[in-house]
Amino acid sequence: MVVLDHHQVGGALPAAVAIVNPNREDDLSGQGHLCAAGVVFVTLVRVVGLLRERGHGAPPPDLLGWLDLVALATVCDVVPLVGVNRAFVVKGLLAMRRLGNAGLSALSRVSGIGEPLNPYHLSFILGPRINAGGRIGDAALGSRLLAGDDPVEARTIAETLDRLNSERQALEQVMLEQARAEADAELSSGNGPAVIVTASDDWHQGVVGLLAARLKEHARRPAFAIAFNANGVGSGSGRSIPGFDLGRMVRTAVERGLLLKGGGHAMAAGITVERARLGELRAFFEEWAAQDVAKLRDGEALEVDAALSADGANFDLLDAIESAGPFGAGHAQPVLVLPRHTIADARQVGTNHIRVDLRSQTGARMQAMAFRAAATDLGNFLYANRGRTVHVAGTISSNWWNGARSVQFRVLDAALA
Repeated sequence: MVVLDHHQVGGALPAAVAIVNPNREDDLSGQGHLCAAGVVFVTLVRVVGLLRERGHGAPPPDLLGWLDLVALATVCDVVPLVGVNRAFVVKGLLAMRRLGNAGLSALSRVSGIGEPLNPYHLSFILGPRINAGGRIGDAALGSRLLAGDDPVEARTIAETLDRLNSERQALEQVMLEQARAEADAELSSGNGPAVIVTASDDWHQGVVGLLAARLKEHARRPAFAIAFNANGVGSGSGRSIPGFDLGRMVRTAVERGLLLKGGGHAMAAGITVERARLGELRAFFEEWAAQDVAKLRDGEALEVDAALSADGANFDLLDAIESAGPFGAGHAQPVLVLPRHTIADARQVGTNHIRVDLRSQTGARMQAMAFRAAATDLGNFLYANRGRTVHVAGTISSNWWNGARSVQFRVLDAALA
């Protein structure tokens, strides 16, 4: 057996012919930022090289043609877009835009993507649909979609995954309201715990990772969501904030016997815990994380790279910024501030997004979006300050509608001028 992995490793390794993992304690490659698909790809590159060196007669596979899948995994696993990961995504997006993969092509059409594929589509449109099968349906649907060549079958699977994703979104919304209520109750007294831990007997274990991600954003601290079964064993998922190594904390909890099993990396982890140990686990998390998380929260700030006016938000600037992409974890998109712009209008669109019309002091207008901002502090601020002059921080990107491209500002934060 050969094991290919990228998660943090502690203790004795299992018996195998080889364990290929850049996060082994004895690894010197410096490639610990690879996702599992990246590890597989690099391994295959070396295998093909060895076959060539040994004079293997059959033509090797076209590995570059599979970079679309490596790019998809690299973006969706939220690993840092540094080093070879950036090359994977740049070249993978080029391969993906040729729509050579029948499954990705079908899923792009079913999802209604009408513009060149970019990391946003991978993170928020394609990835969630591929994962929806494993969360509330059949996990094999995603692999069948990506590995198949039949466009008819691909279309059928893509439609099924799109439907499952809609069901997952509805399920997630109900569970998220419950999780937020539990988290808010913990946060209501003082500063609250350093690590949010929510749990329920009624949650679907396939959605706990999404809950943890939303709770982390909501509470601005590491968060776990746990779904308990009838036997009192919970399957949970955790998400972290930059600077706090969640995987190390989970591995230590396993070593202390607080978890049946657990593992992960700095920004995400999975756990299995008995209901009877949940109180001890919460206490351990607090002891381990309180000081570090408090420092990270005290030093929390949105760093701004430059100031901009709606008058200057044109395609030349947008093209210059996008040429430095792709952006993602470890390679953040430049944050710009629009000083002293008026909120001409702010209204909800979709389920929980807010569209904001901004006007500069010279009268130039810019359309902005605050994603998932309804019922948040940012959303309430935007609604309450219609007609007032504010400073707005965010990023610019391309917005495509009916084949036409425009410049769109994504609002990350705002303050009264």
